[in-house]
Amino acid sequence: MPAIDRYFDTLLERGGSDLHLSVGYPPMIRTKGELVAIEDRPLDHPTVARLMDEIISEDKRIYFHSHRDLDFAYGYENKARFRANYLYKTTGPGAVFRTIPSEILTAQQLGLPSAIVGLAELDSGLVLVTGPTGSGKSTTLAAMLDHINRTRDGHILTIEDPVEFVHTPKKCQITHREVGEHTPTFADAIRSAGRENADVILVGELRERETMKMALQLASFGILIFATVHTNSAPATIDRFVNAFPASQQPQIRGMLADSLAGIVAQQLLRRADGSGRIAAQEILIGTPGVASAIREAKTAMLRSLIQSGGSHGMQSIDAVLAGMVAQGVITPQDALEKAADKDSFARIPKVAAAL
Repeated sequence: MPAIDRYFDTLLERGGSDLHLSVGYPPMIRTKGELVAIEDRPLDHPTVARLMDEIISEDKRIYFHSHRDLDFAYGYENKARFRANYLYKTTGPGAVFRTIPSEILTAQQLGLPSAIVGLAELDSGLVLVTGPTGSGKSTTLAAMLDHINRTRDGHILTIEDPVEFVHTPKKCQITHREVGEHTPTFADAIRSAGRENADVILVGELRERETMKMALQLASFGILIFATVHTNSAPATIDRFVNAFPASQQPQIRGMLADSLAGIVAQQLLRRADGSGRIAAQEILIGTPGVASAIREAKTAMLRSLIQSGGSHGMQSIDAVLAGMVAQGVITPQDALEKAADKDSFARIPKVAAAL
């Protein structure tokens, strides 16, 4: 049994989300959003190196020590999987492990809005799930794919670095491809995806303009594409997507995005007011004709008002969701204000203003 597994046991027992190993610090876990030490004694360089090297292959060890960075997934028996990042810093090697639960929570268990489930029921289009690192994007996407897997026949292809949630085939055939293990790059995998007869494709992250453009093309071919982007709101996601391209190509990309975008789910994760854990808040933009027109005509500033007036289509703004959670006492006004899009207006909400 690798020595690091005892730290994973502690992480799982305490319901933590992350394990941090760093030279000069004790092992630490993130639980309920807070980083806490699980031992008193700091780890020295040889101990950290031994803990890290014990669970990777010789090829990965060589890659890490030459490139100074490594991402991979580690399966701990049948208890859980972890997304690992190995890195070098001023004090030496370090690692961060993110818990990937062995059980995929359903959309109902997560309490996802019906509009998000509706996006999973589409036959084609581009669905972007966005948010900062650690906001639960992967968990939401896993629930959406699980809904498809449970409710209709088809072929689901995932392209990830590394593979996180492993889906058991129910009604769908599932193909998991890991960048670096099964395909050289995201671009290579997306390029060949169109020939693999997939009905649904998950792209772990759209990082470069080439993969963004290919995802748009696949969505236009009648395939349902899910992908993540690191942005904090739906309007910012559109800008990030378009601005990744040279000015000469942006009108074409706006047109493709307007035609293919099914929806954007911009997610934030907040601490519950009672300290019992964390809860997700989602901003939802649906690709209506009005939204498509605003994207095509480069009127991104209109998207905020379109979201606010699009409740009948399932749209919701992050500020409205946060205000509702504050009113219900689910989250604190202070935490809500930190995540609000329009902080000045949000601060004037009576219950928020009273707490400041």
